[in-house]
Amino acid sequence: MSTSPAGHKHPYHLVDPSPMPLIGAATAGGLALSALAYMHWGVGVWLVAVALACVIAMMGFWWRDVIREAVYEGHHTPVVQIGLRYGMALFIASEVMFFAAFFWAFFNASLFPTEAIGGVWPPKSIHPFDPFEVPFLNTLILLMSGTTVTWAHHCLLENDQKGLVKGLAVTVLLGLCFTSLQAYEYAHAAFGFKDGIYPSTFFMATGFHGFHVMVGTAFLAVNLGRALKGHFKPDHHFGFEAAAWYWHFVDVVWLFLFICVYWWGGGAAAVE
Repeated sequence: MSTSPAGHKHPYHLVDPSPMPLIGAATAGGLALSALAYMHWGVGVWLVAVALACVIAMMGFWWRDVIREAVYEGHHTPVVQIGLRYGMALFIASEVMFFAAFFWAFFNASLFPTEAIGGVWPPKSIHPFDPFEVPFLNTLILLMSGTTVTWAHHCLLENDQKGLVKGLAVTVLLGLCFTSLQAYEYAHAAFGFKDGIYPSTFFMATGFHGFHVMVGTAFLAVNLGRALKGHFKPDHHFGFEAAAWYWHFVDVVWLFLFICVYWWGGGAAAVE
């Protein structure tokens, strides 16, 4: 039985007592309540901004502790890394179920259009996006970003730190490009969120995907900063792997969104 850096005669990491779980629950609850107050009772948006800032600060401090445990204190032994991999895999699986609900809603409305919307899909009052304009460009951007993050991973495995930094930097840039183009697309939409079942399902599915792209971009940006500090080694870089897994998940979800929502679900009408 090996001895851990903390002196325990086992390879597991016994996490020190921390206030972060309690603070995290409190800040997340505050964000939910402030958002509810903003949407239903007209409370100023500044309250939501303050609550969101508190959540982001909490996440920064908590993840700083995790990075310290992994890089400087050596607590992330091979056995601990196996547990982290299972945890990330289960998290991504839960995200798959999350998007399955949105696709279910979209297909339920599109395959069985009700008389209330004219019995056709998309509804006649809706002018959907042309899938081969901004959506197709965003598809190419995300596919390219999946290639660059894989390039960065291979550079890391070869201990090419410069290549790792370049690959991550390009991936982060492509993520920002995707978000910018989606914001442009939303700003020029011919329909609003409250204009019926098509806009509701469209914005929920693509909007939450856009949120995941922003989270993934932030995830990769943090890894870029860590790469610049030399935190990653060919045999010890789960933080990077987790970000890469998440980014590939985001890529795959977008392919389904492009094919099902943009192309099949509205593309024919847009071309006509």
